[in-house]
Amino acid sequence: MRRRRFSEEPFGPTVERLMGENRITYRALADKTNLSAGYLNHLVHGNRPVPSNDVVEKLAAALGVEPEHFREYRLRVITDRLEAMPEMIDRLYKRLG
Repeated sequence: MRRRRFSEEPFGPTVERLMGENRITYRALADKTNLSAGYLNHLVHGNRPVPSNDVVEKLAAALGVEPEHFREYRLRVITDRLEAMPEMIDRLYKRLG
């Protein structure tokens, strides 16, 4: 199976899928990222919000993907760039509205 460059799933299911593909447990992922296994479990099951980009980058590295694999990361990048271009926000809003 070939891995898609970008996930279309929400953050938690994406992490869970990647853990399965890499045959990595919560404990092993915790050891690789210096995050607790409990916290990772909460992320996967949606009991915690999507973490900061720094944490997403750690998880991505441990799971063998680029941070951009996670759609929430891509959305943050787009949002940050749009905030610097208010005229683009207005144009997009009019086009989408």
